[in-house]
Amino acid sequence: MTADAELRLAVPEGEPVGALLRVPDGAHTLYVVAHGAGAGMRHPFLERVAESLAGEGIATLRYQFPYMEQGRKRPDPPSIATATVRAAVKAASEAAPGLPLIAGGKSFGGRMTSTAQAEEPLPEVQGLAFLGFPLHPPGRPGVGRAAHLDEVDVPMLFLQGTRDTFAGLDLLVPLTERLAPRATLHLVEGGDHSFKVLKRSGRTEDDVMAELSGTIADWTTTL
Repeated sequence: MTADAELRLAVPEGEPVGALLRVPDGAHTLYVVAHGAGAGMRHPFLERVAESLAGEGIATLRYQFPYMEQGRKRPDPPSIATATVRAAVKAASEAAPGLPLIAGGKSFGGRMTSTAQAEEPLPEVQGLAFLGFPLHPPGRPGVGRAAHLDEVDVPMLFLQGTRDTFAGLDLLVPLTERLAPRATLHLVEGGDHSFKVLKRSGRTEDDVMAELSGTIADWTTTL
């Protein structure tokens, strides 16, 4: 396993936040990965993502939003979250100069990354990869959270479980079709919002993780 280098990111109007940089030998891309609303950069899911992507030659920079760093439960306002995304992208570019960048992350983190990109393009970022885009709260279908995606001018990869209650397929599929060719949708059969599949599927967590990382790696070749 490739070791993580621990970094501190300076963010506007606050104390620095932590980050973890993993660069495997022969890396061809660096993925700036934001965490979801309820779990930080060391969550086992993101650990597995970083490890699996390293096997595909993709480096990762995982980082904390200020609220998570400070142990608070309520996510930061979008202005702080998007400023943190920008700080992470800048740090990634400086830590691994020359590596092409993609950005995104899990759920809330992916949405804050796309919000930042829509407001002002993230320097050197060639595409956005979402690990479960939170299109709407469970039981409250809608596409309002995706309105800003019309302003995103780089390719987007949506990795989504077919059982994800945060993104009804009857809404997500037409959305990504409308955003094509900038948007690509990859459905993980039977996956929920955390990409967990039912035991009766016969698939393991490792199988799903290999599907996610392989899909991201294949997509980067198109950028």
